[in-house]
Amino acid sequence: MPNIKPISDLRNYNEVLRNIELGSPVFLTKNGRGRYVVMDIQEYEKMQATLKLLAELARGEKEGREHGWLSIDELEASLGVTNG
Repeated sequence: MPNIKPISDLRNYNEVLRNIELGSPVFLTKNGRGRYVVMDIQEYEKMQATLKLLAELARGEKEGREHGWLSIDELEASLGVTNG
């Protein structure tokens, strides 16, 4: 269940911070609408890394479609990896 609180609860920010756990951010509302998210820094960093990875995968897929795919042998050769 999402942890939703009005932004006015930040007057007692210790209570809001106490409710933040990994996988359970606190959503703050302003005038009854979602406005901010407060989350654990580890969760934020993990989310940023995931977004970066997804962007790189999408870029790689686009390059493959536009310029062709490498075979495993071509990939190993371009990386200087030898099978043996």
